[in-house]
Amino acid sequence: MDLQVFKQRILPVQGRLFRLAQLFLRNREEAEDALQDVLLRLWTNRQQLDAYHSVEALAVQMTKNLCLDRLKAHTKRKATDDTALLGIATEEVSPYRQVELTDSNELIRQLMDDLPDQQKLVLHLRDVEEYSFEEIEQVTGLSINNIRVILSRARQRIRDNYLKVNDYESGH
Repeated sequence: MDLQVFKQRILPVQGRLFRLAQLFLRNREEAEDALQDVLLRLWTNRQQLDAYHSVEALAVQMTKNLCLDRLKAHTKRKATDDTALLGIATEEVSPYRQVELTDSNELIRQLMDDLPDQQKLVLHLRDVEEYSFEEIEQVTGLSINNIRVILSRARQRIRDNYLKVNDYESGH
């Protein structure tokens, strides 16, 4: 695979890979680093890419695995960051920030972040990136029926938690 073919096949999915990395890592700079690592690995292994049915599925899988590896490596720091975020969300919040936190989009993002990794990935691929069930099957290795169950559970969990938050807020 030469540079021109690489650009045609890999660069169009760069935005999707970045959003996926940002979904897992929750940090723009780390997501950019992860994306660069994935692109570098793809370029380094470009001669073997023709053997894959879907280079995009491979790239998504590589991005997911790299992000999960980075999260495991930073578990201690991540736990500290989560504690700090919880402290900010529950006390000493300015009125402007309260409005921002109650915004539906922000709430949905927060609820998605709280999902287990597998549910988060499947929901992101289906509802944000608009992958077909077959494409999600290629990326994750899960059966289509399993994908449907995971997607249903993820949506139900977000729906339930969204309603809990809104019921709680309207009760005060």
